[in-house]
Amino acid sequence: MAIRSLMQQLQAVGCAFQFMTRVPVPVAIPFTPDVLARSVIYYPLVGAVIGGLLSGAGWLLAPVVPPMPAAVLLLTLWIGLSGALHLDGLMDTADGVLSHRSRERMLDIMKDSRVGAMGVMAAVLLLLFKFAMLAELQDGGSWMAAAPLIASTCIFSRMGIVAAIKIWPFARPGEGLASMFAGLRMRHFIGALLLHIAIVMGGYALFGISLSKLLLIIFIQTAITLIVGLIVNVWLTRKLGGLTGDTYGALNELLEAVLLLAVLWLLPLLH
Repeated sequence: MAIRSLMQQLQAVGCAFQFMTRVPVPVAIPFTPDVLARSVIYYPLVGAVIGGLLSGAGWLLAPVVPPMPAAVLLLTLWIGLSGALHLDGLMDTADGVLSHRSRERMLDIMKDSRVGAMGVMAAVLLLLFKFAMLAELQDGGSWMAAAPLIASTCIFSRMGIVAAIKIWPFARPGEGLASMFAGLRMRHFIGALLLHIAIVMGGYALFGISLSKLLLIIFIQTAITLIVGLIVNVWLTRKLGGLTGDTYGALNELLEAVLLLAVLWLLPLLH
């Protein structure tokens, strides 16, 4: 029984990385509702790996590459690690909800693989914003101090996806990517939350951040995630009647952008 449970969890970890990243997982894993539901427990781990690789790459680039070219390389790595999955969701969501059509027409537009003007504009603006933040952090030698904050940005944004799946209704019940997570239960959400807390607190502790500063930083990041998540999810639910796989990607991108901006505000706390 214990071996079977361990194998199920390892399968869930592999599913999370196969589904959410381009990190090679050389095992065939069925994307069944049960496996997908268990996999969300490990979304914070996915965020930690992506954030850790991004932080490490920034540290390596800082001494040898000027800030703006370094920011382009880091942004390319960031997009590449997720296979542009979330960025594609942002573009599809923008094309749909900004078309100001009926709910049914918006959902049809979002299912269309072609990208429209609103999707392109949303992607360009978001990438410019992230580029500006990355270049600012690369300039002035503040990257190493900001490394745990940057990594946690990716962790909090993935936890935001887990919360959205659990709390908000599906726009297309019984069909679409989002409905594949219908098996998500409270135990999966609590498991993801506990792993999220452990990774974030452990990561900050490794960088020698005092407990008082650690708790203040986590409180601010949590508040930002909750507020941005609430605004985005309420707006999208009113527009679409619920959330879709594309809106989860859009939520992730928007959370990353705002949390990345917050890194600049939080840096003084580390001094």
